[in-house]
Amino acid sequence: MSDKEIRTYDVVVIGAGPVGENVADRTRAAGLSTVIVESELVGGECSYWACEPSKALLRPVLLYREAARFPGVAAAVTGPLDAGAVLKHRDRMAADWNDQDQVDWLGSVGVDLLRGHGRLDGPRRVTVHTPEGDTMRLIARHAVAVCTGTAAALPPLPGLDAVRPWTSREAASAREVPDRLAILGAGVVATEMAAAWQALGARVTLIARESRLLGRVEAFAADLVAEGLREAGVQLRFGTTITAAERAGGPDDGIHLTLADGTRLVADELLLATGRAPRTEDIGLDTVGLSPGQWLTTDDTFTVTAVDGDWLYAVGDVNHRALLTHQGKYQARVAGSVIAARAQGLALDTGRWGRHVGTADLEAVPQVVFTDPEIAAVGLTTEDAARAARDVDVVDYDIGRAAGAIQHDPGYRGRARVLIDPQRQVIVGATFAGPGVAELLHSATIAITGEIPIDRLWHAVPPFPTISEVWLRLLETYRDQQNSSVAGEIG
Repeated sequence: MSDKEIRTYDVVVIGAGPVGENVADRTRAAGLSTVIVESELVGGECSYWACEPSKALLRPVLLYREAARFPGVAAAVTGPLDAGAVLKHRDRMAADWNDQDQVDWLGSVGVDLLRGHGRLDGPRRVTVHTPEGDTMRLIARHAVAVCTGTAAALPPLPGLDAVRPWTSREAASAREVPDRLAILGAGVVATEMAAAWQALGARVTLIARESRLLGRVEAFAADLVAEGLREAGVQLRFGTTITAAERAGGPDDGIHLTLADGTRLVADELLLATGRAPRTEDIGLDTVGLSPGQWLTTDDTFTVTAVDGDWLYAVGDVNHRALLTHQGKYQARVAGSVIAARAQGLALDTGRWGRHVGTADLEAVPQVVFTDPEIAAVGLTTEDAARAARDVDVVDYDIGRAAGAIQHDPGYRGRARVLIDPQRQVIVGATFAGPGVAELLHSATIAITGEIPIDRLWHAVPPFPTISEVWLRLLETYRDQQNSSVAGEIG
C-alpha cells in the first residue's frame, strides 16, 4: 500500500449520521484534524429513513385530525388527505434523498469526508473500501469513534426474502399508499406508521405479541394511543404474532399471513417493526478483540470498556444506551469533549452531570411519540420506579381541565403524570399524553436535569391560557395530596 493510500488524522469517525457529524464537529472545533467515513448518505438514518420523513408523514395527519374535530373548522375539512401531496412534502423533508447540503456542511467546518465502507484494522486503524474499488488506510493519533447506528432486527420467519417486507426504511420512504398494510410490532415505529398510513388511505392491521402498545411508556398514555388508532380505523390484534407469511405472486401479489391464534389475513405490504440491531457485523471488531455484531458497551464517557487504551469510542444507538437521535447527538457532544480533553492532556470532569459524562442517558431521556394523541415523556415511569424499588409520589392531572387545553381543543382528551422524589422534593419523571404536548417536554427535562425543588417550581408561572397551565395544576394537586396526608396523620 502506497503512502498516498495512507492518511493520518487525530480522529477517525465511522458513520456520518447525526451522531457522527456531531462528534466530528466537536473534535474539529477543538482543533483536531478529523475525517468521517460513510458508506451511504451523509446525514444517516434520521435524515432520510426515520425522523425527518416519518414526521413529515405524521404532521399532516395530526393537523387533519385536530381540524376535523374543531368547532367552526370541521365543516371546512372535507374529503380525505391528499396522499400525493403529503408524499411530496415527505420527499422535500428528506431532501429528496440527496445529501449534498450535508456534504457541504462538513466541508464548511473543516471535516474531511471519505465515502466507502470503514472497518477497524487493529488499534487506531481503519481501512476504507471505496465505491471506486480503492482501499485507503486511516491512522488515528487519538481516537476512533464508531457511530454506525442500528438496522431493523427481523423476526425468524421462514421465506422473508420472498415476502419482501417493509422495515422502518420502506415505511418512511414508500412511493405509494398500499391498500392493505399489516404491521408486526407494538413500539414507536409500529404505532406512528399505523397512524400515518391509515390516514393516507391504507387499511391497517397492527399485530402485537404484547397485551398493549408502547410497553416503555405509562400505561395510561399507551391506552390513549390505542383508543386513537381504533377511532382512526386501525385494527388492533393483541397477544398474537405472525407464524407464517407468503407472498402469492402473480396478479394478486398479496401477502398471506397466518397468526398464532389461527387467524388468516391478506395484506399488500407487511411492515416488520420488531426492534433494532447494531450495525457492527462488518466493521472489523474482531481486529480489536471484540465480537462482530455485538452492541458496544461503554462507560459514561462513551469509551468502549472492553478495549484498552482509551482510544475507541461508541456513540449513539450502537452503544444501546438510548436509541434516539437527539440522545445520540447529546452523547456525541460529550464524546467530542472527552476526545479533545484527552488529546490535550486535560483531566476529565466525570462527576454526576459533569462536562465529560452522559448522565442524561441514565436520568433524563426525553422522547416524543407522534401519534394522536402525542406522548411526551422524560425520566422514570411508575414501572421504572417499581423495578428499581424507588419511592416516588405519583401526581396525575386531566389536561383537558386546563383552560389552555380547552382553547386548543374543546374536546381535549389527555393526561399528565409527574413522579416526585419525596425525600429530595424534585421531579424524577414526567409523562404527558394529549394533543400538542410535545412542546411541554423540554420544561420537564429542565426540571429533572436541573433538580429544581418543588418549592421553586411554584415560582415558574405558566402563561394563561396555554396547555402549560398543567404544570400549575400538577403542583396544586401535589400540594392537596400532601395536605390530605398530613390531615389524615393528625386525625
